[in-house]
Amino acid sequence: MNDQGNTHENTLANAQANTQANAQANAQANAQAKEASLPEFEFGIYTLGDIVTDCHTGQRISPAQRLQEVIAAAKLADEAGLDVFGVGEHHRLDFVISSVPVVLAAIAQVTQRIKLTSATTVLSTIDPVRVFEDFATLDLLSGGRAEIIAGRGAFLESFPLFGYELEDYKQLFSENLDLLLTLNQHEVMNWKGKFRSPLHNAEIAPRPLQQKLPLSVGIGGSAESAEKAGTLGIGMAIAILSGSPEPFQNLAGTYRRAGAAAGHQPEDLKIAITSHGFIAKTSQQALDEYYPYYYSYRNSISPRPGQEYRVSRSDFGRFTSPDNTLAVGSPQQIIEKILYQHELFGHNRFMTQLDIGGLPYPKVAAAIELLATEVAPVVRREVAKKQRGISSAQ
Repeated sequence: MNDQGNTHENTLANAQANTQANAQANAQANAQAKEASLPEFEFGIYTLGDIVTDCHTGQRISPAQRLQEVIAAAKLADEAGLDVFGVGEHHRLDFVISSVPVVLAAIAQVTQRIKLTSATTVLSTIDPVRVFEDFATLDLLSGGRAEIIAGRGAFLESFPLFGYELEDYKQLFSENLDLLLTLNQHEVMNWKGKFRSPLHNAEIAPRPLQQKLPLSVGIGGSAESAEKAGTLGIGMAIAILSGSPEPFQNLAGTYRRAGAAAGHQPEDLKIAITSHGFIAKTSQQALDEYYPYYYSYRNSISPRPGQEYRVSRSDFGRFTSPDNTLAVGSPQQIIEKILYQHELFGHNRFMTQLDIGGLPYPKVAAAIELLATEVAPVVRREVAKKQRGISSAQ
């Protein structure tokens, strides 16, 4: 009887121990699965392909060489382990890139894994059907790496060039964005709008390799645009080119509140922060090397031809201070700046424009290497630790 009782007790004890062990194993597996599902913080660079006279040599790069250097930068970014490469659209002689999908298709052939995005597509003055077909083709050519950042654009030369009226600026963008989203969802379309000919059982081809093309809205400071992006459940890229990032914090809040109200999951509401930047081994080296080119860019490139925007060295120093946006400095300074901004925005992607004002390619390449090897690993690790802490508390 005692032996039977002991056997029964041992069986119960073993069962309880097994249950506890299984529970611990399941909890550990669930924690690992949850941690594995947390998105990794992404790093990228983008270019607008400006053509500005080198402030030191007085030489101006040819459009052909500029394009080759853009492709070389993308290849290096891919090999170094960055996540995204973006190309912006302009229609002026001081920029070389007007056909974004063509340039990205060339880049697709020399890269393996890096995501390829517009930065931005000026959606107000281009046919959304053409945009979708071009980027779907890019997606097929790149093995499913295409993305679109659509924006209204600060530069207005495309309006008269393609026959659109500035008075329709907002309406054009809104209608074209809604159409682009619908094109992303349907192979055959019926649609009618104000600015474009209607679609009657139109076949939208080709279809992308991805189920849907990832789409974000690029904004400068419009709360209305942030709210619309959240309501639609698409990404948002905030361009903060100078000054304090804190005033832009309300855009992230507006975006997430609108997304939640529309029923979108928090993990689907993705924010990118984009800015000018440059990285060198030391802070002084970065400031000294970058300032002349930054000055040249800001003085030469303007949304309004003939308009000048001179930046003094003292202004430049203020723009690059720890609580301001311009991402110029040593790797440690850039790390601290991005992590500070992450406290404000909780964003999942940082993209910087390095190659401005005629900055020579070797300097661009060196900055790419530092971003990929010294900045990105630290920021990814720190953001992941923060995410795990939040996840564990939930």
